[in-house]
Amino acid sequence: MPRDKFNESHTFLPRRAFLSFEEIEKVVLACIELGLEKVRLTGGEPLLRPDLPNLVSQLSKHKIDLALTTNGSLLRRNAQALADAGLSRVTVSLDALDDEIHRIMTDSKVPVPDILDGIDAALEAGLTPVKINCVIRRGVNEGQAAKLVNHFRGTGVIVRFIEFMDVGRTNGWSRGEVIQSKDLLSHLQTEFDLIPLEEVRTSDVAVRWGHSDGSGEIGLISSVSAPFCGDCVRARISADGRLFTCLFASGGHDLRALIHNGANGENLTAAIAAIWTRRADRYSELRSEETSALPRIEMSYIGG
Repeated sequence: MPRDKFNESHTFLPRRAFLSFEEIEKVVLACIELGLEKVRLTGGEPLLRPDLPNLVSQLSKHKIDLALTTNGSLLRRNAQALADAGLSRVTVSLDALDDEIHRIMTDSKVPVPDILDGIDAALEAGLTPVKINCVIRRGVNEGQAAKLVNHFRGTGVIVRFIEFMDVGRTNGWSRGEVIQSKDLLSHLQTEFDLIPLEEVRTSDVAVRWGHSDGSGEIGLISSVSAPFCGDCVRARISADGRLFTCLFASGGHDLRALIHNGANGENLTAAIAAIWTRRADRYSELRSEETSALPRIEMSYIGG
């Protein structure tokens, strides 16, 4: 969250506005009835939520694929507890190995060695495969891409490169700062012998490439140059219980109010199904000067 936008004068949500763990579990159970197979805990920074392993334990009982995305700063102290509670795997946001470049990309003072130590902790706890999400921004961190591939080659950690997106209104996005995945791939192929790998599911957002010697893989997420709106199966729920059907949504649907008004079980499932089937989100396919002026929710509010 950019500190110049979200500083001491910003009014943050009071904790009483958050969904409780029990309410989160109700939403998950309602969605399982609609075919939900995977839940990702994200943020913001999910490891700031007190007693998060308790939520993981509650959700893992329902036999779903349970993942977490984190900036890695608190992973060393939490990885084993999360694994013991039933978490399947983690994704760590890491935009550079260079501390100064990482600070510029994230507006964070978290040292890169702390993040790398957190990744080691996740590997030690068996939260695998560990994935790295790296957003590439022209003129800032494109020189870090090959260094990240080299660093994690042979470790089992998968590095995924994401095109710089215009999520929210505070990241200063411009199309000129986007490096298309195909151009990044061409650059990486001058140093690495990369071969295409088969997709696991048609809804997967990353195109997979592997080292020809089998020493690892990378992923490319082309949400600007090659949108995948038509295959999107992701719904997002904010900490205060709003359901968003698109990462670029202007607003959400208040599930917390439904729960507090007595919606439960089949009623909650029906409400979520109605919201989902009415969606017509195609922001990434329609991206233009006209759509770029629309209000959008911040990624720190609904996660990636």
